[in-house]
Amino acid sequence: MTKIIIARHGNTFTKEQTPTRVGGRTDLPLVETARGTNIGLWLDKTGQIPAAVFASPLKRTMETARLAIAALNRDIPLHEDGSFVEIDYGPDENKTEDAVVARIGQEAIDAWNADARVPDGWRVDVPGIIRAWHDFARKAEAEYAGRTLLAVSSNGIIRFAPCLTGDFEAFARNHDIKVGTGCVCVFEKEPADANWTCTAWNLKPADALK
Repeated sequence: MTKIIIARHGNTFTKEQTPTRVGGRTDLPLVETARGTNIGLWLDKTGQIPAAVFASPLKRTMETARLAIAALNRDIPLHEDGSFVEIDYGPDENKTEDAVVARIGQEAIDAWNADARVPDGWRVDVPGIIRAWHDFARKAEAEYAGRTLLAVSSNGIIRFAPCLTGDFEAFARNHDIKVGTGCVCVFEKEPADANWTCTAWNLKPADALK
């Protein structure tokens, strides 16, 4: 069985700060290390040791990936993957949530969180993102068959990963596709299977480590 574990990066805002919509044009570092470390500790505890780690070149994703690898205490290669760079929020980039809602309305936000309908003005290549996930999955099967990969990305990209199941609409009806900061999702595939199976979604490593 080949396995893809997908993790969202750690926090980029402290509790004292007002968070904003941070997209691919904004390269913020992490403000804490716990979530990245917990990803690695959870992987180690569950015996899901990645043969390689892939992450977008943004600071927040690369730092999270490095923290996970450090917690695993193993020599695991880390590769930059530009297909995992966060989406572009257009005129809402770096705006507070109140400002975003004021521009596009809560219904647009709800639709984005429910079934990934892109709000007006956001620059999101949905077919391109879906194609990138399928390309990555094919790479996993071709080059890492029977092993585990870790991919570290951002919320706007990860919500399209369920396309690997072959029925994104059904998945979105039964799951909250918005993945929390530092959370992980697991997809598995046997060679004879036509599609990937999601065996864990939006799992919090800190909770699983208790």
